[in-house]
Amino acid sequence: MSDLRELLRGLDVFSGELPDFDIHALPADPRELFIDWLLAAVRTGVREPHAMTLSTVGADGNPSARVLIVKDVSPDGWHFAADAGSRKGRELTARPAAALTFYWSALARQVRVRGQVTAGEPDTGAADFLARSPGARAEALLGRQSTPLPDLATRDAAVREAAGRIGEDPGLVAPGWTLYTLRPDSVEFWQGDRERRHTRVDYTRTDDGWKRGLLWP
Repeated sequence: MSDLRELLRGLDVFSGELPDFDIHALPADPRELFIDWLLAAVRTGVREPHAMTLSTVGADGNPSARVLIVKDVSPDGWHFAADAGSRKGRELTARPAAALTFYWSALARQVRVRGQVTAGEPDTGAADFLARSPGARAEALLGRQSTPLPDLATRDAAVREAAGRIGEDPGLVAPGWTLYTLRPDSVEFWQGDRERRHTRVDYTRTDDGWKRGLLWP
C-alpha cells in the first residue's frame, strides 16, 4: 500500500501549457462560457470531450454516478439520454435533480452543473435513439441495464438478437428511451493552475438572471 501511495503522490498534475481564464470577459450566461470551453477541448484534441459524469441520488439517499455523453446544450439546459427503466432513469423519476461534471485534463478545466431534470416527450427520445449507431441501439434495446448477467455469451447472444431486430425494422425504438434536460440552478467553472492558484467562477440562477462570483480554490 505504501508503494502505491508513493506512486500516486509522484504522478504529475497540471503539466504542460494551460489556458488562461479571463474573469474580466465573462459572459452573462454560463451556457456561452461552457460552449467556449467545450469547443476549446475539441480543438485541443481532448478525447471524448463530450463525456460527463451524471450523479443522481437513489431512494436510499445514497449517490450514484456514471459517465454519459452530453447530447446538446441549449437555452433550455444540458441534454442527455437514458433508458427510463435503468437505475439512473428510475432515480431521476423519484428525485428529478442531478449534477453533471465535465473534466478536460489536458486543459486542467472542470465544469460542474447542478439543477432539476425533466424528461422529454417520446418523440424527442425516439429521434435521439434513431440517431445512435446500430450497435448502440442494439445494446439499448436489451432493456436490462444493471441487472445480473450470468455470462458474457448470454450478453453476446442478446445483442445479436437485438441487432437482427433492428435489421428487420430500422425504425425500431426502445420503449423507455428518454431524452432528459437538466435546467441548471448553478454552474461552476474551475481552471487549474500548476502553482495551485486555481480560479473558480460560480454562476447562480436568481429571479433576475444569473449572478456571478469567485470562489476560493
